[in-house]
Amino acid sequence: MNKGKVVVISGPSGVGKHTIFEKILKYPDLNLTYSISMTTRKKRPNEEEGKDYFFVSEEMFNKSIENNEFIEWAEFCGNKYGTPKQNLIDCIESGKNIALEIETVGANNIFKIIPNHQLISIFILPPTINELEERLKRRGSESQEVISKRVQKAKEELMEKHKYQFNVVNDDLERCVKEIYNIIKSNIY
Repeated sequence: MNKGKVVVISGPSGVGKHTIFEKILKYPDLNLTYSISMTTRKKRPNEEEGKDYFFVSEEMFNKSIENNEFIEWAEFCGNKYGTPKQNLIDCIESGKNIALEIETVGANNIFKIIPNHQLISIFILPPTINELEERLKRRGSESQEVISKRVQKAKEELMEKHKYQFNVVNDDLERCVKEIYNIIKSNIY
């Protein structure tokens, strides 16, 4: 049995990672399983526990760190995010392709652990920084101060795009999804 691939999708906050992810997961021929991350971030109104993230307390997250339960974890804008190890291992061993929607810090940790032949890494770029800021404002879930921090962080993250095998600009959602589908499809076998 062939081992599965690890598909890493990263990009700045507000670039559309989650929306793209949901659409990509609907293609059965990609044999993708979504790796649900754990976070200390507050749940947004449209998010579901156990579907979008496992929302946990700082204490519970720290206990998972101590128990070495993450393949990677990172702190981003005052919140912690981590990828539970066991689910990822189980999926790869069973031949499924596992998809990770993670920040660049977490992706860098994955790049150190997962061999390149088992990895498909995609960085999603905004058309412009101004457009990214507008998308964050339209979310309506964060203060201007948090948005400003996310925009500043986005500028830093854009400097990491060269570490990814593929860069895709999300200037048109359907075109972007199709391009990412084609990248994954042509690299999973």
